[in-house]
Amino acid sequence: MHPSRRAFLQSAASAALAVTKIAGAETTHYTVAVVPQFAPAEIYARWRPLLDALGERTHLTFTLQAYSTIPEFEDAFTKGVPDFAFLNPYHVVMAHESQGYIPLVHDARRLSGMLVVRADSPIHAIRDLDGKAVAFPAPNAFGASLYMRALLLAQGVHVLPHYVGSHQNVYRSVVRGDDVAGGGVAETLARETPALRAQLRVLYQTPTTAPHAFAANPRVPQAIRHAVRDAFFAMARDPAAHAVLFAAEIPRPVVADFARDYGPLEHLHLESLVVRPR
Repeated sequence: MHPSRRAFLQSAASAALAVTKIAGAETTHYTVAVVPQFAPAEIYARWRPLLDALGERTHLTFTLQAYSTIPEFEDAFTKGVPDFAFLNPYHVVMAHESQGYIPLVHDARRLSGMLVVRADSPIHAIRDLDGKAVAFPAPNAFGASLYMRALLLAQGVHVLPHYVGSHQNVYRSVVRGDDVAGGGVAETLARETPALRAQLRVLYQTPTTAPHAFAANPRVPQAIRHAVRDAFFAMARDPAAHAVLFAAEIPRPVVADFARDYGPLEHLHLESLVVRPR
């Protein structure tokens, strides 16, 4: 038998077994929380189609839990509230340490944070930001804030953080002139209008890391975790599902591994900058 045919049959057999196990599960209704990089209405617009598609492929029901702020989101997953969560890289570490969340998939692309200034700003080097107010989404937003602030401090640049709640708010704060610079990531900046992007200039970008992950609470049975993971891969092979995956920022899902992808972040000594939920 041709290797590709054998692989296809093995994949089909695994999927059939997973569905059989799910059918006998006591619970088929699961909650999903998504890091609030965007306003709740936009998160719902981006994620509801994906969760519906996952539901069709796994015969499960997913309820989206939208949080208005990153601290509210962090409080939820550190208490183990959601069954599944879409987490930024350091949130994966926090969720793993607090509740044992297991990352299932992440996108193939790498994550890079960036600092933006107004296009007409006189600031052309990060040292020019020393002592100035800089907008960030929230203390623990990874690429846009936590990792960025650590790198600035390592270069002797001490900024005055101004937390504005979301990436969208960061870009608008800089455009208005409320802050001289702001932290974001390439993906959220790319989703802004051309008119807004034209008013901003990228001042600095961080080294890359593994991106956000879709993770499962360990209370979710292994068969269901595997079925959800495999559904992502099946959608990636379906051209009709590409737009759905792209909207949720996982256009090319790959297997996530905590030790390989996120464990190294435990050694970046970011603890002093992390704000823990009370």
